[in-house]
Amino acid sequence: KFPEYGKLSHNDFGGMIAGARVDVDEYEKDDARDLVLWKQKKEGEPSWDTPIGDGRPGWHIECSAMAMKYLGSTLDIHAGGIDLQFPHHENEIAQSEAVTGKPFARFWLHAEHLIVEGQKMSKSLGNFYTLRDLLALGYAPETVRYLLASVPYRNKLNFTMDGVKAAATAIDRLRNFELRLKSEKFAAAGHAAAEERAAAATARFRETMDDDLNTAGALGVVFEFLRDTNSAMDAGQFGAENVASAQAFLGLFDSVFDVLRPTVTAGALSDEAIEALISEREVRKELEAQGIVLEDTKDGTRWKRK
Repeated sequence: KFPEYGKLSHNDFGGMIAGARVDVDEYEKDDARDLVLWKQKKEGEPSWDTPIGDGRPGWHIECSAMAMKYLGSTLDIHAGGIDLQFPHHENEIAQSEAVTGKPFARFWLHAEHLIVEGQKMSKSLGNFYTLRDLLALGYAPETVRYLLASVPYRNKLNFTMDGVKAAATAIDRLRNFELRLKSEKFAAAGHAAAEERAAAATARFRETMDDDLNTAGALGVVFEFLRDTNSAMDAGQFGAENVASAQAFLGLFDSVFDVLRPTVTAGALSDEAIEALISEREVRKELEAQGIVLEDTKDGTRWKRK
């Protein structure tokens, strides 16, 4: 027996009725702590010849073996759904640590379930969506990413179409703020309050993300910063010297959420091509102001004086 079995899930195995059948691991067993290390060969399944007969590893062994082969005896972070905490992850610990004598993982992250419109996602209920389905409905990848990241991983995420629309609106607000920082002509002199606001938001964002990846709290910090900074801009209390710190904070946010840059689809104009077209239009305006007219023909562009 592995004496520390149960240290991850903290289940009360002593309260379970002796001899009762337990079906929590896709096969019947007498004790919830029982696990299969090696399964007997079945027709049509891959198998290996061993001293105890032809068979294959149990799925818990598969994961321990792959993890230790490619990542070593101790993992820094082991993640998975909350439904895998017991028995799967508990069994991985028992198997791996019994062999190595070392901790199997330093940190465990268990994500809660995703539900759709308040119900379990199911094809039979007609509420089963893939990413391709959402893209076909016209939603951008970064919109879906924002929605999924907006709820801390320990909380259930109720996926709704209203939520997707709200995520798209939130991203528009963020991009409009970024564009305002880039394009608006502010007075040169900066304001100390604006610098203090950016520094405080940066510190709070980091602290909130360090608090068990509290993404919802971090987004609250971001939108409070947007609101207060937009108000400062409107009141003339934000200068060109304050732009860099505001952009740095926005960059910190996007290094985590990655939603500010729109996904460019195949065949779409690149940023460079768009800038070149804008530059060309400005050149045409300047030439026209100087009395030069450009005419586009099938043979190319020609010019003449007015």
